[in-house]
Amino acid sequence: MTGTMSRIRTYAPGAALAAVWLGVAVTQTVNAQTAAGQADKVNTVLSEQVKTEQAAQASQKRVAALDEEASGALSEYRQASAEMTGLKEYNDQLATQVKSQQEELATMTRQLGEIETTSREALPMMQKMVSTLGQFVKLDVPFLPEERANRLAQLEDMMTRADVSVSEKYRRIVEAYQIEIEYGRTIEAYQGKVADKTVDFLRTGRVALLYQTLDGRETGYWDSDAKQWKQDNDYDDAIKAGLKVAKKQAAPDFIHLPLHAPKQVTR
Repeated sequence: MTGTMSRIRTYAPGAALAAVWLGVAVTQTVNAQTAAGQADKVNTVLSEQVKTEQAAQASQKRVAALDEEASGALSEYRQASAEMTGLKEYNDQLATQVKSQQEELATMTRQLGEIETTSREALPMMQKMVSTLGQFVKLDVPFLPEERANRLAQLEDMMTRADVSVSEKYRRIVEAYQIEIEYGRTIEAYQGKVADKTVDFLRTGRVALLYQTLDGRETGYWDSDAKQWKQDNDYDDAIKAGLKVAKKQAAPDFIHLPLHAPKQVTR
């Protein structure tokens, strides 16, 4: 017994140690399982937190994109609003211009009608003015015959042209009349022909027209009654003095001229 009890006592500590190790192992296993479970929970929590942060970042990006889009839309709206205001002002200005142009068009249309009526009345009158001027030149003292004849020919040609306005025709006719009027109050010297002789002419208004050959040997004047040239060397000194005055080679002075005596008209 003693030996047996001793043996039991000898082996009891080993069994207890095994039990302890077994408990430790079980405890470690439980702890490991618990730790593993907690790690899974932590990982799950971390994973959810990461997902939440990623979702928040994505949401922030969407918010930023929407904010940028809204800012762009607001800018476009403001630009479109400003353009609309500008277009409205431009349209109002165009409407004012169109109204003014319509009024001007109506005025021009009325004036065209008046011009057409005036043209019908003015053209015969102007034609008569040209004809009267031609008769006047024909009956007048025969100075500057070529120049005056060319002016009349140009007027007559102008009256037949459609490319010359009525106002221009009238202006040129009046201008021709003014030139003829001016002849009556001026003195002039020029060269021309009497028969086959080259002479110096002296025109003193329409009062007298005298001539003198270039060598000074012959002097004469236009006889309005006889409608011809008459030689009269008595006016030699007078025409020489008059030519100097006309050519501005001498100061104005009195000169003796042959005058045409007015005729008494009998009825």
